[in-house]
Amino acid sequence: MYAGPRRHPARLIPALIAAGTLLTACGPGADGPKADEPAAKVTVTPAAGTTSAKLGSEISVRADGGKLTSVEVEDDKGGKVAGRLAGDGVSWKSDGKVKPQTTYTVRSKTKSSQGTESSATSKFTTERADKVNKLTNTPGGGQTVGTGMPISILFDHPVAKDSRAEIEKALKVTTQPKVEGAWGWVKDYSGKDRIDWRPKDYWPTGTKVSVKGALSGIDSGDDGGWFARDYNFGFRIGADHKAVIDVPAHQLTMYENGKSVGTITGSAGSPQDPTRGGVHTVRSKNAAETMDSATIGHGSEWMLDSKWVTHLTASGTFLHSAPWNKSLGVVNNSHGCFGMSTSDAKKVFDFLSIGSTVEVKGTTNTNKTDVGNGLEVWQENWQQWQQRSALGH
Repeated sequence: MYAGPRRHPARLIPALIAAGTLLTACGPGADGPKADEPAAKVTVTPAAGTTSAKLGSEISVRADGGKLTSVEVEDDKGGKVAGRLAGDGVSWKSDGKVKPQTTYTVRSKTKSSQGTESSATSKFTTERADKVNKLTNTPGGGQTVGTGMPISILFDHPVAKDSRAEIEKALKVTTQPKVEGAWGWVKDYSGKDRIDWRPKDYWPTGTKVSVKGALSGIDSGDDGGWFARDYNFGFRIGADHKAVIDVPAHQLTMYENGKSVGTITGSAGSPQDPTRGGVHTVRSKNAAETMDSATIGHGSEWMLDSKWVTHLTASGTFLHSAPWNKSLGVVNNSHGCFGMSTSDAKKVFDFLSIGSTVEVKGTTNTNKTDVGNGLEVWQENWQQWQQRSALGH
């Protein structure tokens, strides 16, 4: 039986394919990301899962196939790690280095080149340090000090010479108003390493000072060990109180804002033990103290109780009461200190603050006082001081 002409459906396939292509090209998903588009690949260094990441390492994050939109890094104490995102958005690097025996969590967000957004979390732990170096800062945080006060940082352990430049760069001083100054490396009277910052000239009264030390993760050398934390402290400069000792005249004159506010008499060092000259900085004070001759190399010659003791050098140059001295204001017969009556010693004690300066003039002592023998940064001129920097000037 004749059934009519046969149809060939296969001939319609090209047309259907063409129609499908046309629909796809005009569909709503053409300009947006597809579900199967790959996210940017994130690489964190030190690598995730590391349990003994090398000390001295920086933390870096990199996105391949896209850009980083945010990076947050936190240590196991909740401390935030500062860092910088590169201008092209592809990489991020920490400002400092990793701390010993610390676990870090790195959280990042990215956007791929096709627009796919994703997030990732990575954790790693750093190795333990065989030795940790710490520091003691003077003045302490929140103190108000005199106009001659340096910033003094004393290290627990030695600091290798080839580590000093990196450490110095990590220490930042900010002042309001702006004050010019410089760091200098010092050997403390105790034998320990120290770094001090002094202004070029005396501080202006009212200056606010902030010190930040991004030291964590820095190696101070084989004998010193690693720094395990950052430091942050601040202080304020108080009244402009200074004193000048005129040795031949047996007098100490107090100055406020450059004007004399009182002169008292006393006795400076004898010709055999002349008082150290130059500009000293008040380093500490005691309301009462026992003067022990053995501490300054005179054996057991005396053991005397004194009041209102103002300390200058670490080796024993003091301003103090000397009620046993019957020649105050007449003869210089001390062992290097400046002795006064008890009432006058209290006036000086109350007038001078930690960080105030005391200049000694007219002494026969020609020995230069080492900078580390107290806070003796004013024993050198500005050019000499700058030579102590590990960065060169």
